Amino acid sequence: MSFLARLSLRNRGLVALIAIIILGFGAIAIPSLKQQLLPSLSFPAAFVVAPYPGAAPDIVEEQVTKPIEDALQGVADLEDITSTSAEGSATITVTFAFGTPIDDITNKIQTAVNRIGPQLPEGVDPQVVAGSTDDLPAIVLAATKSGDQSAFAAQLTSVVMPALQGVEGVRTVEVTGVQDQNVVITLDPARAAPAGVTAETLTAALRANGVSIPAGTVIDGDRALSVQVGGALAGLDDLRNLAVTPAATLGSVATVELTPEAQTSVTRTNGKPSFGIQVTASPDGNAVQISNEIRDKLAGLEKELGGDAALVPIFDQAPSVEESISSLTTEGALGLVFAVLVILVFLLSVRSTLVTAVSIPMSVVVALIALWVGDYSLNILTLGALTIAVGRVVDDSIVVLENIKRHLGYGEEKQHAILTGVREVTGAVVASTLTTVAVFAPIALVSGFVGELFRPFAVTVAVALLASLVVSLTVVPVLSYWFLRPPKTGGRTQEEVEAEALEKERRSPLQRAYLPVIRFATRRRLATVALGLVVFVLTLFGATFLKTNFLDDGGQREFTIAQELPVGSNLAATDAAARKIEDILAGHDEVEAYQVTIGSSAGQGWGGAQTTNTANFQVTATEDADVERLQADLRTETGALTGAGTITVGSAAGGPGGSTDSLQVVVQANRAEDLTAAAKLVQDAMTGTPGIADVESNLAASVPRVDVKVRRDVASRYGLSDAAVGQIVAGAYRGQTLTRLTVDGQQRDVVLRFGAPPASIEELKALPLPVPGGPVRLDAVAEVAESAGPLQITRIDGERSAAVSGRATGSDVGATSTDLQKRLDDLVLPAGATVTLGGVSADQAEAFSQLGLAMLVAIAIVFIIMVATFRSIVQPLILLVSIPFAATGAIALLLLTDTALGVPALIGVLMLIGIVVTNAIVLMDLINQYREQGMSVRDAVVEGGRRRLRPILMTAVATICALLPMALGVTGEGGFISQPLAVVVIGGLISSTLLTLVLVPTLYTMVEGRRERRRERKRAAAPAEVEAEVEAEGERPVGAHRLEDLQSADR
Repeated sequence: MSFLARLSLRNRGLVALIAIIILGFGAIAIPSLKQQLLPSLSFPAAFVVAPYPGAAPDIVEEQVTKPIEDALQGVADLEDITSTSAEGSATITVTFAFGTPIDDITNKIQTAVNRIGPQLPEGVDPQVVAGSTDDLPAIVLAATKSGDQSAFAAQLTSVVMPALQGVEGVRTVEVTGVQDQNVVITLDPARAAPAGVTAETLTAALRANGVSIPAGTVIDGDRALSVQVGGALAGLDDLRNLAVTPAATLGSVATVELTPEAQTSVTRTNGKPSFGIQVTASPDGNAVQISNEIRDKLAGLEKELGGDAALVPIFDQAPSVEESISSLTTEGALGLVFAVLVILVFLLSVRSTLVTAVSIPMSVVVALIALWVGDYSLNILTLGALTIAVGRVVDDSIVVLENIKRHLGYGEEKQHAILTGVREVTGAVVASTLTTVAVFAPIALVSGFVGELFRPFAVTVAVALLASLVVSLTVVPVLSYWFLRPPKTGGRTQEEVEAEALEKERRSPLQRAYLPVIRFATRRRLATVALGLVVFVLTLFGATFLKTNFLDDGGQREFTIAQELPVGSNLAATDAAARKIEDILAGHDEVEAYQVTIGSSAGQGWGGAQTTNTANFQVTATEDADVERLQADLRTETGALTGAGTITVGSAAGGPGGSTDSLQVVVQANRAEDLTAAAKLVQDAMTGTPGIADVESNLAASVPRVDVKVRRDVASRYGLSDAAVGQIVAGAYRGQTLTRLTVDGQQRDVVLRFGAPPASIEELKALPLPVPGGPVRLDAVAEVAESAGPLQITRIDGERSAAVSGRATGSDVGATSTDLQKRLDDLVLPAGATVTLGGVSADQAEAFSQLGLAMLVAIAIVFIIMVATFRSIVQPLILLVSIPFAATGAIALLLLTDTALGVPALIGVLMLIGIVVTNAIVLMDLINQYREQGMSVRDAVVEGGRRRLRPILMTAVATICALLPMALGVTGEGGFISQPLAVVVIGGLISSTLLTLVLVPTLYTMVEGRRERRRERKRAAAPAEVEAEVEAEGERPVGAHRLEDLQSADR
């Protein structure tokens, strides 16, 4: 590819113009890049949610869950089916491989579910939903105001929602926590019976009135007018005046009023009753821009809402995104400055430094343009990749420029020096860059969450490195022609100038320090290799002390607190317990805002049953807060509370995959009693494992309920059945929905009731059942008693299961998981029961396995590229030795910095595979060139090491210094991915560079020297035949060098 340098020098103005155009295009494209916290990911899961109000979990399982599971078995591409049957709802989670088209799979699931619709109980309407990271809210607001909360909710709907929906890039705006209102008709039996009004006559009257019927068209002169008969009921007064019989209106036999539904949840923000406003961005929306525009509108909206109305952000992506972008940009800029200073120190020339440094902005801009073209966003992954790339993109330019500068220093004519300098290193530069880029190709083979998360990272680094290669072979030669100056000859010949430059090189401090080392290493080869083996053994020993984890938390300010009271606790009891935690949060200056939601829907908004024994807190810490310490303090303070139930202070909500410390064991068994026993054994094992806290089983809780068992023999005498009694009891609590009515511009359900719902078991027993001859009490035809049943029933792939979960309290999640697995292996489980370690342990095991495979593939790709470069199999094997020694520094620095080996660190190891062979390629390529010129093996090794010492050290030190701000976490933002990666790369570069300059030349001398000596013996035995063979293979004697020193035939 050295022709690029010749072409560029012939068209210097064009090259400069193209570079300026690229920079200008980047200035236009870069501001339009979408900014996110994380890349857009579509989760490989869909949910089938089927509400069945009032049904117990076992009934839901038999009548809803199992039929849906059976229907889904025929859908292709599904991996797992997990179901949860709770009171009043069924939720079936379907998982499939990453990369599966979400729309296609959800359509198939919906079709399968629709097919079995007639088999499901009446009123059960399953819905299929799927999501991605784009469904996460861009911003969540808490809305508070004193006074009538229903009127305030109406204000939010009519004022705030339209204003926010008008912001560019907003997809949806949803107000949560609003208590719906229904039109409730309470029939008075004493007045209704004499007037002949029953539920049937009332239903018929409502259906026959309040409708608009198109009757036809009437001709009025030259106009054609449509005829509409009837009209919608305008409001509650129309409903009250509705004639239900010739002698009675509805208002005369019943009360008609707008009544809020029974309260099943409470939301407060900073101690005040509140509503939530969630704003999600469209796929092309910019979360930062949306957030900033919404924040600008808040003051005006608060004024428009009046009173003491307040709109407070409790979750906002923008600050995290902006802080991460700003911090990583700062670290990248510091890295750039450090890299440039290193180059300046080595080259001692401002001109040369500026020529080299130009590759950094050019390569970064090209990478950003590639992100824009590929519709990638600017997020902590792509920004981290650019920051890391800053230290690498300068390498090619350093090698090229250093060689150009050396030839200029020999007094050669400028253009000849530039072309010669480029030509000598082109092969090595291309090969070394391709090996670094090639290691990212296996990222495409990494499946699951890690592969999806890091694919934009790999693309960004690869594009930046390829851009740096092109810049080094085009822009750098042109700038060198314009700005570099050859030394003044002072009347000396070119040979004299070159000799003086070579002597100056040998007298430099670096050369004086290195030459004795390389000469000793190549002379005492066995001792050098033995020392290398000792280092390798120590590396393996040190690896056993490494901590391991999946991903660190993201260092964000938001985290959660979960509170659970005994099952059956009512809303008032849970509310009182939640206030104790609110009091603690209010007393912490490091807490900026907090929101609590008491009571949660098992159906997640799709009509599921309500549980009133839980409270969930969303806590936002101040910018300067130490979140980990704050969480620890909260755990201590909440743990001292009495009567507050089980409290779990969660991890910071920053890990891209969710909680990064959650451990879970899935238990499966054929029989319910075996499942219970096995789950208890697992729970005890987890509780006894050091480093695990907050252990709980989803089988541990049972929910109290009232069972009404109809005595069929007695009920039949009154003409009642199970279904008839069930409808009457359900009507007493939920009423009977008759129709919908528009009230104040909103559609409301019209619900018929026959009185207040029974408030106790005794009132339920006394519930009158209408039968011929007069009403009869419920307990006259049925047994009414309190019992206990499962809170929920979980099934995995059709088999009942349980989940025992806990939280890893230490940083070494891998060691904790290993300890737990050993304890699980020692359990004596009931026959047919199985346990599987899941949660973050399974995620970590899968990620490590996938990345381990990616490393093997990367090594194979690197080896193939080197074989093609050197046209030899032996020499690439020598180069691969530098890879395991890169682990020496990486492991040592991980141990010194107490950094865990997680997915980001493994990505750093993957990068090292390509990086560490770069210097070895540059070194070996020059050694081979010297041997082609006739040098002996040892002379070529020593001379090659001497000549490549400065560029190798320059590239390594420049990369290390560029990554130093990131490794130190100078800004502290976005470091959960970039910091471990930078630590690994720095440590690996330090050790591999030192060993490249010593061990690789030593091994080269051993292998090639042996071949050289073997050839010498053959030549001594049959000089004529050897001469003929040498001539046939294209070798040529050079000057006084011996024939055995020539190695072209070997290559």
